[in-house]
Amino acid sequence: MIALTKKLVVLLSDNVDTLTKRSMEDIKKHGGTKTYRTLTDAQLYSRVAQVYGQFDKWMLGEIRKEDIKQTFLAVGKRRREEGFRVSEVIQALIIIRRHIWIFVDSENFFDTALDLHSAIDLINSTLVFFDRAIYFTSVGYENSARTVDPKLNPA
Repeated sequence: MIALTKKLVVLLSDNVDTLTKRSMEDIKKHGGTKTYRTLTDAQLYSRVAQVYGQFDKWMLGEIRKEDIKQTFLAVGKRRREEGFRVSEVIQALIIIRRHIWIFVDSENFFDTALDLHSAIDLINSTLVFFDRAIYFTSVGYENSARTVDPKLNPA
């Protein structure tokens, strides 16, 4: 599993520009991510590439749940302050995640039965990362909203 994880991270790292540009293209044209169209290509590229960079670190065990929490709490807060809807931010993360597996599949990454078996572990790790990213992004967004509008604080 560890060797396969490193192989995946190398594949994604070596192709982060391609992955980022493909994700950007889908984010810019998706009906649920319209506010992202207000960003420059450089701004959007940086944001998407940052997610891929965090994902690589997660897969290599270089960051933990708390690191993901802090990163994506801040992302949620910033996106709200920038005027994004939380649904747009979540949709962008889903698009970014989807492109990992579209790319992996297009590269025939899993070419043996053992690889296919190990794929389940890699998919689970991917889902855990993005589930946490989505959750903490929405919490950061909501926390930011509460500080601006005290009526949103639960009694």
